[in-house]
Amino acid sequence: MSLGILFLIAVGLSMDAFSLALIYGTLNMETKYHNLMSIFVGLFHFFMPLFGYFVGKVIFSFLPISPEIVAGVIFIALSVEMLLSLKKEEQLKLLENTVSICLFAFTVSIDSFSIGIGLGNLTENIVLAAIIFSLTSAIFTYLGVKLGDILVKKFGNIATLLGSMILFMLGLHYIF
Repeated sequence: MSLGILFLIAVGLSMDAFSLALIYGTLNMETKYHNLMSIFVGLFHFFMPLFGYFVGKVIFSFLPISPEIVAGVIFIALSVEMLLSLKKEEQLKLLENTVSICLFAFTVSIDSFSIGIGLGNLTENIVLAAIIFSLTSAIFTYLGVKLGDILVKKFGNIATLLGSMILFMLGLHYIF
């Protein structure tokens, strides 16, 4: 798998953190929490695909199914879930402590676990993929928080829509 494809996956995985960070960026949080959000999201996007990789190894040792098909289905399912989340109007709670930031990072990184299940069978270097996911998501979270005041007013849910479209196209690519 090429670095370009890994980066596109990383961008798709980072869009939910980016769009939520945009919103949180408008809530006048302390700067230390902006930095903690970015660090925790990056860490979770590193470890979740690795954990998914090991779970995937176990699953694929028992099931005779093509990893490409599984990855494609996961990408499409994630893209549909992202599209459906555009209609939800959830009330945001201010992230005021390390525990709430850690939970935020976990929730926006669950999709990395799913990707790790199939990704381990599509690339030889899962650690490199995890590093790319980690750095990309940390940067996107940081940019989202810092640019939230400006961008959320102009673009709204476009970040989630873009991420969903990228994952959907990658899913179709792997299935067909």
